[in-house]
Amino acid sequence: MESRLTPVELRDRLVGLLSLTTMTIATTSGDEEPHAAAVYFACDNQLNLFFFSSPKSQHSIDISYQPRAAVTIYPECFGWQDIHGLQMRGEIIHLKEQGEWHLAWKLYQIKFPFVSDLEEILARNQLHKFSPDWIRLVDNRQGFGYKREWATDRHEGITANWWRLTNDTGLVENGHG
Repeated sequence: MESRLTPVELRDRLVGLLSLTTMTIATTSGDEEPHAAAVYFACDNQLNLFFFSSPKSQHSIDISYQPRAAVTIYPECFGWQDIHGLQMRGEIIHLKEQGEWHLAWKLYQIKFPFVSDLEEILARNQLHKFSPDWIRLVDNRQGFGYKREWATDRHEGITANWWRLTNDTGLVENGHG
């Protein structure tokens, strides 16, 4: 029998997964070849994920052709009963060094304090933002195949602000709770 997570338990699961350091991004090249890469990431409370990459990396080149991408965030585990993580689809954009870039850089420095010593190296890289429009939490600890999904219709012009994590109630969808 599958158990249900309370909003607070759900928030705690998401926060725990988002505290991990590495995500895998999957992109598609201009000639439709798939590519996956592991990158460090930081996030805001709307689940926008920020990461640095060389403009010459395959995934950065792919993003210039096709901004749609998929992301997974999973901790290492050794039994199927322990598999839990996030799967997401959305769009990736390159942030220019202004406005949101500075917020993302601050979040990145909080999560990875050592990057303050790497500013010269990071200056040669691009800061990207992944904004999800579909999210799936997978958690076999709740029962085999447990999933919880959220989605927005990206064709309806709903912004990346379609949901956010809150401190007390877990997930607020479309800003309405």
